[in-house]
Amino acid sequence: MESNRQARRRRRSVVRRAWFHCLLLALPALALAALVLYRSRMGLTSALLLLICLLLYLLLVAAALIEGLVRPLQTLSNVVSSLREGDYSFRARGAAAPDAVGELASEVNALADLLQKQRVRSLEATALLARILEVMHAPLFAFDREDTLQLVNNAGLKLLGLSNARCFGRSAKELGLEALLQAPDQTIHSFNADRKSPAGPVRWLLRKAAFRQEGAPHTLLLLADVSVPLQEEEQIAWKRLIRVLGHELANSLAPIKSIAGSLRERVDSLQGEDGTLRDFRRGLGVVESRAESLHRFVQSYRQLAQLPPPRLRPVQLGPLMERVVLLEQRLPVKLDPGPAAMLNADPDQLEQMLINLLANAVDASLARDAQPVRASWKIAGTSVLITIEDRGLGIANAENLFVPFYTTKPSGSGVGLALAQQIARAHGGEIQLVNREDGEGARATIRLPVPEF
Repeated sequence: MESNRQARRRRRSVVRRAWFHCLLLALPALALAALVLYRSRMGLTSALLLLICLLLYLLLVAAALIEGLVRPLQTLSNVVSSLREGDYSFRARGAAAPDAVGELASEVNALADLLQKQRVRSLEATALLARILEVMHAPLFAFDREDTLQLVNNAGLKLLGLSNARCFGRSAKELGLEALLQAPDQTIHSFNADRKSPAGPVRWLLRKAAFRQEGAPHTLLLLADVSVPLQEEEQIAWKRLIRVLGHELANSLAPIKSIAGSLRERVDSLQGEDGTLRDFRRGLGVVESRAESLHRFVQSYRQLAQLPPPRLRPVQLGPLMERVVLLEQRLPVKLDPGPAAMLNADPDQLEQMLINLLANAVDASLARDAQPVRASWKIAGTSVLITIEDRGLGIANAENLFVPFYTTKPSGSGVGLALAQQIARAHGGEIQLVNREDGEGARATIRLPVPEF
């Protein structure tokens, strides 16, 4: 409002100056006309009438001149005001006139066209950026100098478990992201994407960048899920270690077993006290037995390092699940029928994966008064979800579930779950093993892609 008042005052000031200058221009003409009428000895009435007519004529000419100058300037002022308000639809008239005002109108119209094109480009760029942020799977956050959240994408909202309205304007400390703001760039942080899920933490690679908006410094945080790549690197490292250890141990265990067996047979032909010979015989038997057990142990680990690529072909999931369930005889397994599903998979590897997971569930149930085990499957979008539930004691250490050599069973080898996860990932899927929310026990969920035949 104040700017409009000032603009009106400036316009009145310009009009007054124009009228003043026109008056100054008319005074010599009026003085000359009065002098001529006085010399001609014309009557006073006729002289006043002529002077009034001349004055009216000069006023009309001055008004037309002022109107012709001020009106285009007012039009240009309105156009510039519209541009300042962000309305680029107005254009100045008279841009084709070959004069200074026409050139000014042409330049103002060219400026309006340029600003309109820039605004369209800006809107398109903003829409593209919003679309990119919407489809990004990596959480992205932008904080101002007060560590207040100013920008977040859908992945970031999912990570926080909050809505748009509950995120904006909150500090990094309130959102639980203060540690990320203080952490250096390209560091790995572990926390759960879904805070309500009992699954293990996800490992995120943090990328930080600084930028300015309206001159104020801001901080951009980008989180990349590196859990799967790190797990794949770990698998490769385990395979190399197992390959080396398996080769060295196999080369040593074979002669140990052979020598122990040969010495045990020669003990019978030796002379000596029965107790001493019996101790020798028992000790060599233990050496031979442990060498054989250790050899089998090493061979089981070599499965991880020598798993061949899957030979894919169409497989009906229902009959496959029925066969796997029938193989488990220690405890009845309840199979809930699901929809017809066709997978593009290696049936032998898929059976081995399900056998390992089912055996793990049955072991957990047997450890707790033989509670029932249930298996089922369903289709969710472009994936099929296979679920195996037990009523055991649950998961104590979720972070090491799929780590080779790690086991909580007295006679376990730590191969079953690691091999099952490796098979699932070779088929483009993933295994998630979590504690059940509806009571004691654990739930294994296998996600496998459903191909388009």
